[in-house]
Amino acid sequence: MARPGRLGVGIIGAGKVGAVLGAALRAAEHAVVGVSAVSEASRERAETLLPGVPILEIQEIVERSELVLLAVPDDSLGELVSGLAALGAWQPGQLVAHTSGRFGVGILNPVRGAGAIPLALHPAMTFTGMSLDLTRLMDCTFGVTADAAMLPIAQALVVEMGAEPVAIAEADRTLYHAALAHSSNHMVTLVAQASQLLREIGVDAPESMLGPLLRATLENALASGEAALTGPVARGDVGTVSAHAQALREYDGGAGGDILAAYQAMARATARRAGNRGLLRPEQLTEIGEALEAEPDAPKGN
Repeated sequence: MARPGRLGVGIIGAGKVGAVLGAALRAAEHAVVGVSAVSEASRERAETLLPGVPILEIQEIVERSELVLLAVPDDSLGELVSGLAALGAWQPGQLVAHTSGRFGVGILNPVRGAGAIPLALHPAMTFTGMSLDLTRLMDCTFGVTADAAMLPIAQALVVEMGAEPVAIAEADRTLYHAALAHSSNHMVTLVAQASQLLREIGVDAPESMLGPLLRATLENALASGEAALTGPVARGDVGTVSAHAQALREYDGGAGGDILAAYQAMARATARRAGNRGLLRPEQLTEIGEALEAEPDAPKGN
């Protein structure tokens, strides 16, 4: 016997997020009635995660669905929504949810104008587009935004997918998304840079060296916040910071320059935050700033 309140769900965009969330909704006994997939990779992903679900044109998916999940790139979302509105595709009472972190429900105003119900459901998780992501949802939160009367619907859908909903105000969506992107995306860049340096000096498996350190650092930071901060910047070890900057300046001379710039930016930010917590004296902050910018002394002529 079917559970009450089950919906016919249409997935627009069989990327890594759309296919996984579609599979999660299907596991909650909602019926996925159609999925859009253009590339060969998205078609294969749809066949793997949503077997038996027909691949349909976007307008046909909207016509068939009680819940439409828009899992498309941020820059495509507004044009897609307004284009479907111009075609008269949206239906009164239909639920329309997007998965963008940047936007709330304002971008879905054309949906509201047609009498449909806009929801923003963004998973705070990185996806591979494979079935293991379904397990990751169990330890995941979603940033949800909706009109006050509709917020319980958004929250219930997230809970059904096995995740935890966290309400984000419409005006705060961009900062919310910036926080997630700053932490997750830039972590990948920092790890890639550190791995590159270790490989260059002959470390065959940088991941084996970095893995335990980074896992412990992340756990400590999540548990203790900035109280977990260690290292030469937080200690005011100006000589070490200066040596790091000089070594990276020499290395980056032939490697594009991004590692030194990242080290300088993060060291400055770390110093400011350490200073605000009283870990560094004002003169130490000044000395660290000077050490980060100091160019090596030019060789003297004969």
